[in-house]
Amino acid sequence: MIQTIATDKAPKALGPYSQAIVANDFVFLSGQIAIDPQSNQFIGGTIEDQTRRVINNLANILQSLGSSLDKAVKTTVFLKDLSDFEAMNKIYGEFFPNHKPARSTVQVARLPKDAAIEIEMIASI
Repeated sequence: MIQTIATDKAPKALGPYSQAIVANDFVFLSGQIAIDPQSNQFIGGTIEDQTRRVINNLANILQSLGSSLDKAVKTTVFLKDLSDFEAMNKIYGEFFPNHKPARSTVQVARLPKDAAIEIEMIASI
């Protein structure tokens, strides 16, 4: 069974996609950029600010399902500039102090809203 997830605790989808899809015992979270869920506006700011907002958005989607970041299995981090890796990694580590999901990090040419970072996630529920 497949279930589409939409919560007002995370930014609304900007196109023909879902915030997340539950399939069996896993949730597949669409990539998040630093959009404030209250205003639905891109917050901009430093890579640290954007990383915090992105991971909080992912955490909010998981919480709406009764899950958490502790159940993250895999993340993919898309950075506009790989020179932001160290700063992103420091903030990312604050959210995953003990549990460390598998991760890939890649540099991309451009992200929506000219964001510095986008993260997608797979987690168990």
